[in-house]
Amino acid sequence: MKTSKFAGSGFRTVVWAAFVAGSLDIMAAVVVYAIIMDKTTPVQILLSIASGVFGKGAYEGGNMMAVYGLLFHFLIALAFALLYFLIYQYTAFPGKHKLLSGIIYGIFIWVVMNRIVLPIAFSGMPAASWDAALLGIAIVILAVGLPIAYIIPTGQRIP
Repeated sequence: MKTSKFAGSGFRTVVWAAFVAGSLDIMAAVVVYAIIMDKTTPVQILLSIASGVFGKGAYEGGNMMAVYGLLFHFLIALAFALLYFLIYQYTAFPGKHKLLSGIIYGIFIWVVMNRIVLPIAFSGMPAASWDAALLGIAIVILAVGLPIAYIIPTGQRIP
């Protein structure tokens, strides 16, 4: 009789995938938007994440709000890693096609975040230009979708 993958090393693997994806994603955001494009600062990125929960007051909350933003960022990464684990454990496709699975999952994450979560958290948010959307999709595929797809084992059912 098999035991639950999630109860042992499966849980650690999901947490590891979330940590790697969350780290790569926040680093990509800082490098692209704060350093290369000079549109914001690393702290402003984290405050923006915190403002999804705390509203505009997050921007005046100081360093603690930036810490909350980083915590929320990793919780979101954990949610997407867990979702990947739960959805894809019942099919062999991701295990045989990790690259394609990571690309598809990255696009899925971008759509969920940019077409559902962010418009709810930030009402009145303007639609992104095609260039900005494509850049965002590329970042999410490379920093989140692919790492999750390659780290989390798939194709094995939990009894």
